[in-house]
Amino acid sequence: MSTYSMCLPCYTVGEEAYQAIPEFCHSFGSKAVVIGGKTAMSKAKEALLAGVKGSQIKITDFIWFGGDATYTNINKLKADARVQAADMLFAVGGGRACDTVKTLAALMDKPLFTFPTLASNCASSTAICVLYNDDATFREYFYRKGPALHTFINTRIIAESPANLFWAGIGDALSKEYEVEFATRDQDLFHTPLLGATLAHACAKPLLTYGEQALADCKAHKVSFALEQVALDIIISTGLVSNFTSGGDKYYYNSNLAHCVYCGATLVPACGEHHLHGEVVAFGILCLLVCDGNTELLEQVAKFNLRLGLPVTLAEIDLKTSDVKVIADKAVSLADWKAVYRPVTKEEFSSAILEADRYGRQLKNRRPDTGLGC
Repeated sequence: MSTYSMCLPCYTVGEEAYQAIPEFCHSFGSKAVVIGGKTAMSKAKEALLAGVKGSQIKITDFIWFGGDATYTNINKLKADARVQAADMLFAVGGGRACDTVKTLAALMDKPLFTFPTLASNCASSTAICVLYNDDATFREYFYRKGPALHTFINTRIIAESPANLFWAGIGDALSKEYEVEFATRDQDLFHTPLLGATLAHACAKPLLTYGEQALADCKAHKVSFALEQVALDIIISTGLVSNFTSGGDKYYYNSNLAHCVYCGATLVPACGEHHLHGEVVAFGILCLLVCDGNTELLEQVAKFNLRLGLPVTLAEIDLKTSDVKVIADKAVSLADWKAVYRPVTKEEFSSAILEADRYGRQLKNRRPDTGLGC
């Protein structure tokens, strides 16, 4: 095989995580610029400044990332004199903020450190970046050579984040084990994706075990063992799997049918403009399990979704049966579509979406709605 490198995420977690900034960042220079979401930066600013106080590192400015992970915003930041003068970039916020700064850092060849203020996805610890068009529709994946040099997870900030984003993060993370398994089954895997596939089997159980309590604790702004376990699952466990299973043009096992549902749904304004990534992916998992014929897991995950208020029907994410064709037409054009252990036809995929919806409606009709959803 050809020579290749594998870069894995490093992290610090806890209520005082930002106190470790000097330890891990000092060798990369003295000037750091913070780029992120407006709300995220306001929540993290005091802790960030306290974290670098008394060290050689100075935070030179706080800059809004632009609102979405687009090349338009990346190029604006690239031209910003404050960014050009920085020795290192601090990405603060959720997935789109992190993916913007991750791509920016790669294009500018600057050291990158991430500070997730939400446990909504694994963007802060992965090399892969999800980029969008200016109209918010999915554009492409951008592959960095590796993830951020270090990720700082402040659990106090996570506990005080919007519960609906934590809720959606659970839905997104839950897809990892099932999608990777569907991609790698019966495959002759070499070392790197084999590790990813093995680690993927550690992703679902913590969510199913601690998810309800963690969501309740997030709503109560309470730092707890359950919240930390779920946050680490969302940010780190799935991030490790992503780094091992995303090989760019060489191989890709990281996501498939559940994310195909999401990417296609972004083309339907009623869904794409009003529903969160992980929320839609949560329904996509049911579609994947129908396609896989795994009725036992379908029931387990659907009931879990129902308990948390995650969607089990098309209507809950403002989709109609007539939108399934749009989703399927988009799905077959995606890299995710090919990341399966066996070929799936567009007709089979469409039927699976409709069957998942039928099953979800049936489940809701026979059980009272006791979900914790946001």
